[in-house]
Amino acid sequence: MQFFDSLAAVPADFGPSAVTIGKFDGVHIGHRRVLAALRDIAAEQGLVSTAVTFDRHPLALLRPDRCPESVSSNEQKRELLESTGVDATVVIPFTREFSELSPVEFVQRVLIDALHAQVVFVGADFRFGHGGSGDVALLTQLGAERGFEVRSIDQVLASAHPVSSTLVRGLLADGRVREAGELLGRLPAVRAEVVHGEHRGRELGYPTANLSPDHEGLIPADGVYAAYLVLDGVRMPSAVSIGNNPTFDGVPAKQVEAHVLDADLDLYGDIVELQFVDYVRGMVKFDGVDALIVQMHDDERRVRDILGLPAA
Repeated sequence: MQFFDSLAAVPADFGPSAVTIGKFDGVHIGHRRVLAALRDIAAEQGLVSTAVTFDRHPLALLRPDRCPESVSSNEQKRELLESTGVDATVVIPFTREFSELSPVEFVQRVLIDALHAQVVFVGADFRFGHGGSGDVALLTQLGAERGFEVRSIDQVLASAHPVSSTLVRGLLADGRVREAGELLGRLPAVRAEVVHGEHRGRELGYPTANLSPDHEGLIPADGVYAAYLVLDGVRMPSAVSIGNNPTFDGVPAKQVEAHVLDADLDLYGDIVELQFVDYVRGMVKFDGVDALIVQMHDDERRVRDILGLPAA
């Protein structure tokens, strides 16, 4: 996949292209349907299938107080878009200047001058240009005037609701990682460096890999999960705890700890990914360490059952 981190980086002889535009946060099954249709029409017409996205959610600039947390980081999004098989991805820095482009300027600079678009795929609710003043009807009119075809894609539904990044965020916020994974078409994942913690897990017989607060991806709700820890492409079954571990004092909020089953690894300094399979239980304060250890044994049993592993 060709990758360009700005419109200026796109070569002058790029295209002609078939283009779709969106935030693509999480690259869920709705996004993948659009990208599959894009690839098909590009192959039929000999065009370069191109996904156009942005380096941040527009609200991060325009209304930071209302900006949702991202399901995926920019690097994760790039990897996910590449996995769909599109020929090229263009990430546009969403600056104040870019946000103030009129719909006509947006079409001219992005679709015509940079990408030489011949087909443009958008959802029925697509908006573009300053203040979202451009809609599909205007885009279709501009396409007819300037030589590109506009195709509108119906939304993918899940339980009668449109699949969206907002819906995925809500599921993760509720700890419903299995359902979120169904909408994503993959296991929800976070990625970070393993850092030193308080070593309480090792003292209790459950050594953990503690993730840095500087992470990629959206962390699910507090609780215990069945998951996989991925290091250098190798997936290892794990029990993951998220939260401040109220049995002990002074634990940071949203601490993410992974206990790899049947292995004792030195992961300090490694970049790992946690892929969440299912929710096990909520975060609970126990009356002492002995009660916590009993619960941890039960957590491991349930995680093994979820992941299809034999009993320890």
